[in-house]
Amino acid sequence: MTMYATKNFQTKKALKEAIASGAKISCFAPGLGNVPENGSVTLSGPHYPQPHKWYAEGVMENGYLVKVK
Repeated sequence: MTMYATKNFQTKKALKEAIASGAKISCFAPGLGNVPENGSVTLSGPHYPQPHKWYAEGVMENGYLVKVK
């Protein structure tokens, strides 16, 4: 299941830059499912109904994204 970052990032680069600058970014799962507090997640963006233009694997720690591949 893919998830979204709470802010609607238009590019994966923008998401990575926000994490690198120290922004606290959490995720949400539209529809069914829960976001793990710790562990890996699959992300996509921008948010629906816009067509998805990027996908990424992320790492959650204590409810926040700390790394995006």
